[in-house]
Amino acid sequence: MTNENFICPIYKKCGGCQLDVTYRQQLSYKQRTVIKMLGRYCRVSPIIGMEDPLHYRTKASAAFGFSRGQVISGIWQSSGGKIAKTDACALEDERAERIITAIKKLLPSFRLKTYDERTGNGFLRFVTIRIGKATGEILVALGTGKGVFPAVKNFVQALVKACPEITTITQNTSCDRLNLILGKDETVLYGDGFITDRLCGYTFKISARSFFQVNPKQTEKLYSIAVDFADLSGEETIIDAYCGVGTIGIIASAKAKSVIAAEQNADAAKNAAENAALNGVKNYRVVNADAGEFMDEMAKLGESADVVFTDPPRAGCSKQFLNSLLTLSPKKIVYVSCNPETLARDLYFLTKNGYKAVKIQPVDMFPYTKHVECVVLLQREANQQNPNDG
Repeated sequence: MTNENFICPIYKKCGGCQLDVTYRQQLSYKQRTVIKMLGRYCRVSPIIGMEDPLHYRTKASAAFGFSRGQVISGIWQSSGGKIAKTDACALEDERAERIITAIKKLLPSFRLKTYDERTGNGFLRFVTIRIGKATGEILVALGTGKGVFPAVKNFVQALVKACPEITTITQNTSCDRLNLILGKDETVLYGDGFITDRLCGYTFKISARSFFQVNPKQTEKLYSIAVDFADLSGEETIIDAYCGVGTIGIIASAKAKSVIAAEQNADAAKNAAENAALNGVKNYRVVNADAGEFMDEMAKLGESADVVFTDPPRAGCSKQFLNSLLTLSPKKIVYVSCNPETLARDLYFLTKNGYKAVKIQPVDMFPYTKHVECVVLLQREANQQNPNDG
């Protein structure tokens, strides 16, 4: 295990990392955390860590500002309304660092000012970079205030000349005060406006606002485990709830009879359909709807699913969604969680209502943070009959 004893020298200043201990100690801490929260449901397998836990993030975001006569970049601290200046990050892909540095150098020569969140004056607010680990493609999203982008073509040409690995550049415009989240007002300045990356042999389109896991090495392990837990024979109908851009369902499609991907966000649902077409997946259908409501409708029509994959946000599954799971009553539920606390809450509900946790596998997706992902296999207990079966 390389970089075992690395401790970030600026973690207190930055705040992006929460653990200032060796990587072995981090894994031990996360394993104990998962066992404490989930161990009562079934045996927790040893956590799967990384061989090299540094520079794993393929998404980087930096706020831009002006201090003591120079352009600075770093982590935006919303609580204090300030930028914690950082010139390098041990967790982000090093190509992102080089691009951010190049942008800082270009701004003065193009007389582009950084945005002041307090006054609303200025232009460049932040930069978000997405990197295709397998493809090498790089997207740069410039988050700006509203107004004219002076000499935009020359600026883009200069940036690509300085960093020829960049394959596309977009401008994301917003003046929401103290909010550095990418909005919908986007203009493509160079390239296609998206990049692609590969996971488990499948290709996925990634835009600046797409949800796509930022640690591809561990993501392949995480999703492979999820599909393995389902133990598909090729005859199953599966539902991919909270499908996002379609990753889990598309990866599982080769081992299933049919895949129904449910996603409430219209943009994400469109991306999922595009990704299925991009990979030539024919047994895949996207439903732009709330996953719980869709499962209720399936049950009303007497339809059933053999396996439901669910990968909810940190808040976990809603009570309505969990009740819909019980109504549809699939044989297996594969729950991918990014928060053991809400996972424990949801497992308590499901195991009280006819399901049994069979396997729990933690995966370290975010070294040097307290976050830990888990994959859980739940099976419907033998005495629980699905009213929609047969």
